[in-house]
Amino acid sequence: MRKITLLITTFNSTSQLAYTYLKEQGHSVDVVYAINNTQMIKEIAVFEPELILCPFLKKFVPPEIYNNYPTFILHPGIRGDKGAYSLDNAIREEKSEWGVVYLRANDEFDGGSIYAQSNFTMRPTYKASLYRNEVNTASLQALKELLTNVVDESFTPIPQLPTPLHTQLTQVDRAIDWQHDNTQVILKKIYMSDSLPGVLDEILGVACYLYGAWEEEKLRGSKPKEILAKRDGAICLATLDGAIWITHLKEVGKFKLPATYVLKERLKGIKEDRLPLIFDKSYQTFYEISCDIKDEVAYLHFNFHNGAFSSDKCMKLKYAFEYIKEQVKVVVLMGGVDFFSNGIHLNILEDSKKNGEDGWSNINAMNDLVKSVLFADDVVTVASLEKNAGAGGVFLALACDYVVAREGIVLNTHYKTLGLSGSEYHTYTLPKRVGEQTAQELLEACLPIGANKAKEIGMVDKVFSHTTYRDELEVFCKELLNDGDSYEEFLWEKEDFLEDNRAMIEAKREVEISVMHPEFWDEKSVFHQLRYDFVYKICPMQTPTRLKNKEV
Repeated sequence: MRKITLLITTFNSTSQLAYTYLKEQGHSVDVVYAINNTQMIKEIAVFEPELILCPFLKKFVPPEIYNNYPTFILHPGIRGDKGAYSLDNAIREEKSEWGVVYLRANDEFDGGSIYAQSNFTMRPTYKASLYRNEVNTASLQALKELLTNVVDESFTPIPQLPTPLHTQLTQVDRAIDWQHDNTQVILKKIYMSDSLPGVLDEILGVACYLYGAWEEEKLRGSKPKEILAKRDGAICLATLDGAIWITHLKEVGKFKLPATYVLKERLKGIKEDRLPLIFDKSYQTFYEISCDIKDEVAYLHFNFHNGAFSSDKCMKLKYAFEYIKEQVKVVVLMGGVDFFSNGIHLNILEDSKKNGEDGWSNINAMNDLVKSVLFADDVVTVASLEKNAGAGGVFLALACDYVVAREGIVLNTHYKTLGLSGSEYHTYTLPKRVGEQTAQELLEACLPIGANKAKEIGMVDKVFSHTTYRDELEVFCKELLNDGDSYEEFLWEKEDFLEDNRAMIEAKREVEISVMHPEFWDEKSVFHQLRYDFVYKICPMQTPTRLKNKEV
């Protein structure tokens, strides 16, 4: 096993995936944030790694590092692709296939020899979704290949091609010409810019960046950029040949919010174009909650932006769950395209003029959602962790009878990094699965864990492969119904247990909430500053101590 340093810009999803995999393999891992050259060099020297990996790094590695330690950089592009804007250009140029490479760091930006690579098929979607899904999956495959190749004396790296760096993509390149761009061109411009830097535009006199584009099939306007409708925080804009939904906006100098939160009273008179609580996906439009029913199993999807659950989203999902469970024998909580759930909606709380009141409302709405799942004694519930989950999102999953996960997902089972103690019945569900001691260690360590580790400690019941995940999930759910007597017996036992322990479980929630009350309401609560730093993406001044190797 090796001493490995992760040299990173921030501990994002790709960095966490590399971290959890390396830890599961038994490597000794230390994390260094790339804040400045002096700091990087000093921190790395303290740990004296055998290998340095850079799964997400925006700075150039100084020669004092790559000349003294074998250093490898993950680049989200294929051989010959160099520099920033890799995925942006892949979407812009409509590539059908893309990939990632691990390069040996040298004196040329992305110019080192290639030690590992993994390609994937491009999905017609926005940049952040490609990164969180295809890029992350490919990065793990490339990491496994890299770790093999660096110790293989017979391995010969592939020379990088002598191609130039990407030219900078400016807002001029990304700008929408509403009078001439058709729907597909507009979608592509937003896709290639989402989530960074967004497409700069002006909506109803507000200079803002656009995010979250969905094509609309039915609504039409008389002129491009006309606002046709609003729905669940999004707005629908007419185009030359159709219409698109924009779910989120970011005013210049501020942070991302649902579009209607930014435009507020400017939308007076714009109709709310409502969908059924659970949309049947019968036409192209913007929707968040949908359901597929197969053989008395309901697969309930909830695609909330960035996995953030505002109070209204919690209530809608609660009603959807309670409605759908009356029609089937098994309900599977599927999450969204990019995340299962990340708990309460921090951006909306930061925007609120009543932080305490709205935060209190949000955590209680989240608790009510979890309660509906936890006390559903007339149906078997399954959490499908096909995507990453964090904080309250993890504990929404643990409210289910069974929890299954896809290999390669990352779970952040803690709240403390945001100054919160947490609720969502976690003081009941987590110890029930992993024991009191492990539960406390997870909450205190504030470190991500991978699917295999989660299974090892009992947090999840099954881990399915990336390539066959949906098939394995379907087989698992069908098996729950194979023996009718066993199914009924499970529900009887569940009903009896919940009835006998309802008071104890509810008491856990009350204690959680009493601890959280001052965290929301006290103006001096550290939560307010940490939330601000998170929402405004304030760069840290040092590597978080929780990520440092404790053996140093």
